[in-house]
Amino acid sequence: MPTTESADNDQLFVLTAVLLTPAQFPSVLGDDYPEVCAGLGLEPYAEGYGLVLGQDGAGARWTVATEDVSLVACAIAAWDCGMEYDLSPGESSIVGALPGWPLALAVAAPEVPSPHDPERQEGDPAPLTPPDAEEWGPAQRRLGADEIAMQWAVWREQVDGDDAFAEPGDEAHQGVRRVLAEARAYVTDPPPPGRVRSSFAAGEARTLRVDGPGWSMVARTDDIAFVLLDEEPGEVHPVGRGPELPGLLSSLDELAVRPV
Repeated sequence: MPTTESADNDQLFVLTAVLLTPAQFPSVLGDDYPEVCAGLGLEPYAEGYGLVLGQDGAGARWTVATEDVSLVACAIAAWDCGMEYDLSPGESSIVGALPGWPLALAVAAPEVPSPHDPERQEGDPAPLTPPDAEEWGPAQRRLGADEIAMQWAVWREQVDGDDAFAEPGDEAHQGVRRVLAEARAYVTDPPPPGRVRSSFAAGEARTLRVDGPGWSMVARTDDIAFVLLDEEPGEVHPVGRGPELPGLLSSLDELAVRPV
């Protein structure tokens, strides 16, 4: 089990790690990078952070924030390939050790007590807890958009014929019209970093992830878009390309942040 050191010099058994940058962050935690940072009590520096989640020797949950983003990125890449990687950020790179975990984990360190929040001392911050994604709301809406982005081909195959599309001018889809209008406003008035993200897709296309107050949109620059709304639990609205969507997606891709 990889280990690092927490702020109080207790050994930390590393369970997983995630990136927290304007281009890559756990979407479940917020609509944009500054919002996620605020929820964790971190300054939204442009360089971002790596978040290392683990347990101390007593089994308590800790989240270590490090400025060594490249180290965490290398560890994640190695783990994704099934390789071992000893993730041990240097003490000088550690911004802080936050009690609790912001994400739900189904794993635990061996030979230590079961995961639990550390005992709070006077003045300590409340332990981090994962967002409630059991019922429909912003967290589950963003998780739904993540799933569409990861399984694009599967969702795209479910759209059959023009009747399935929500057209921008259709009064029956006022929520979609609002989303497209707010996304279009991003082009002239850029939103906080991370609200528009662009990632690799097949061919020369890009996958766009766009979020706003109460909504998420997933699109491919060479294809259609899908819209999810807080006020419509579980509903996914496909938006056809039509005359406006291609130009909007192209403009959004130009202002989007991309993984380095």
